[in-house]
Amino acid sequence: MGRTTFLGEFEELILTMVLILDENSYGNTIVKAIKEHQKREVNLSSVHVTLYRLEKKGFVESFMGGATKVRGGRKKRYFKITNTGKVMLREMKDSRMNLWSLAPQLNYSS
Repeated sequence: MGRTTFLGEFEELILTMVLILDENSYGNTIVKAIKEHQKREVNLSSVHVTLYRLEKKGFVESFMGGATKVRGGRKKRYFKITNTGKVMLREMKDSRMNLWSLAPQLNYSS
């Protein structure tokens, strides 16, 4: 795999949500998507901290959207996954699939 940078579980989750949400990816939409799709409560500030960390690592880029009356004239900061971020997610997925191929089948009966 050759990676020198690794992602934690929460970073991977946030990066995946940025990929899924595409052009509508900002803090609150990420929080809502995680709640809807993962049935998991997350804190908006932890999502922002993680987005900034991912940006510093080069996995996402941010840009400012237009100001709206609903937000009191404040602009939203949107996030977009970079090619480096896509490569990272692909490597992580491939690594996990490789591990699962080595594991015996799970038996769900008690």
